[in-house]
Amino acid sequence: MSSTTPHSAPSTDKLNLRAALIERIGGYMIAHSIGVAAELGLADLIGTGARHCGELAAETETHEPSLRRLLRLLVAGGIVAEPEPGRFALTDIGAQLRADSPDSLKNFARMFCDPLFFTSWQGLHHTISSGDRAFDHTYGTGVYDYLSRHPETSMLFNEAMSEESRHSAEQIASGYDFPETGTLVDLGGGDGTLLTAILRDRPGLRGVVFDSASGVAEAPATLSKAGLADRCEAQAGDFFQSVPGDGDIYIIKSVFQDWGDEESRAILRTCRAHMPRSATLLIVGTVLPETADTSAPVMFLTDVNMMVTTGGRERTESEFRAMLEETGFTVRSVGDGDAGPLSIIQAVPTSVA
Repeated sequence: MSSTTPHSAPSTDKLNLRAALIERIGGYMIAHSIGVAAELGLADLIGTGARHCGELAAETETHEPSLRRLLRLLVAGGIVAEPEPGRFALTDIGAQLRADSPDSLKNFARMFCDPLFFTSWQGLHHTISSGDRAFDHTYGTGVYDYLSRHPETSMLFNEAMSEESRHSAEQIASGYDFPETGTLVDLGGGDGTLLTAILRDRPGLRGVVFDSASGVAEAPATLSKAGLADRCEAQAGDFFQSVPGDGDIYIIKSVFQDWGDEESRAILRTCRAHMPRSATLLIVGTVLPETADTSAPVMFLTDVNMMVTTGGRERTESEFRAMLEETGFTVRSVGDGDAGPLSIIQAVPTSVA
């Protein structure tokens, strides 16, 4: 009879904790799987029903046994369900990968699950060690310079940003009391999705979409399709140099997260120098809590992604207030959650505060 005392079996709590960490470690595997599913158009092929893996493999020209294993991983990740062996249907989360969904994030998934960004994230240790952008270290150039040299990737990026904006645009349009008349200038407004949502129900309000030449390229088509071409215009320019000077309200959505503090202050100084003294500035974006918590992981994912790719960052309310005060603005209000997960900061030139 052995005198050795057997080790006690791990408790259920310990096993669950271990599994929880392993799942998080394998998060990039789920992300890669989602990206491949988006590239193959699996959600579009599955649609509102359930499809057999064999049918999906034939239509995507893929290896059926391998595709089934991918789909099973997506089941584990909550993207699809397997109601019966070999047949797969979309969950509510996975339905957002359909191109025809009004809430589609298909191109968003394709963009941010692309090797372009995964490779950048492999340089996270470099960024943490040096403070330099991993993207630049990996590719030898900044992300926006890279996009300007790769038109197809740039188009996908713009489509991804439009998908992200489409949902939040409606929340912004209803979350702030915009005036019925005057001129609204959307700085960094891309294809005009946000401006369209705001102006659609305010027939007396005029608008200007202001962005880089490539960023604003699709805006005329968006505005025309919405029937707004007669009271909206698209202007190409550089908000580090100048902005339109005849606006009553200037709105900047999800721009400052792309830039470090020095560049963000430069944008604000440009706004302060060119906008009328009676105008209002609205900053729409994420406002981090002063102390990190687990309530909204996406904002912290975005913060570190900006650090890795653009050198930008998300900011707390106190950081926004300090930045605005340094550049000649006074904060009138901070509406946490006024636009869904996004907040709306209202500021005015200090001289009229």
